[in-house]
Amino acid sequence: MSEPRWLTDEEQHVWREFSVATRMLQAHLEGQLQHESNMPHTYYEVLVALSEAPEHRLRMSELADARKSSRSRLSHAVSRLEANGWVRRESCPTDKRGAWAVLTAEGFAAIKAAAPGHVEAVRESLFGPLTAEQVVALGEISTAIREGLSPRCAAAAAAAEAESACAGEVPEESFGVA
Repeated sequence: MSEPRWLTDEEQHVWREFSVATRMLQAHLEGQLQHESNMPHTYYEVLVALSEAPEHRLRMSELADARKSSRSRLSHAVSRLEANGWVRRESCPTDKRGAWAVLTAEGFAAIKAAAPGHVEAVRESLFGPLTAEQVVALGEISTAIREGLSPRCAAAAAAAEAESACAGEVPEESFGVA
């Protein structure tokens, strides 16, 4: 077995700064949404995805993929959003195992009310401290990281799906009942 490629002092510094900054940013945005809108960030992201979708609806599997979320985690979130009256599930007429998540009028009102404060928090905490050049660089860096991780994440998701299918678990499209 070969020796690990340890981080240089500079890489270690950058890694720690990045790690702390992203955790702090996520915690700040989570707190802002909880405080001002009584909504976890995860639910906000689901509502945003549905608000931007044609007819405010997405198949559950598409919604999970769009949010980079596991099917079970998304199903739990949608159940909570249903309890709030913000989302409803509809059966897929062409696929008995499939289900749609549909944004309700109440859900649209909730996202519309939450968005201004959330956008201001993002602007203030993420973009406020950066120069225009740093914003461009952050976009390029984020894209490079996402593109580098996408194949690995897709492979891991496929392996997990295959493993759950072998274990006799419910297929990914079976979101009709929570």
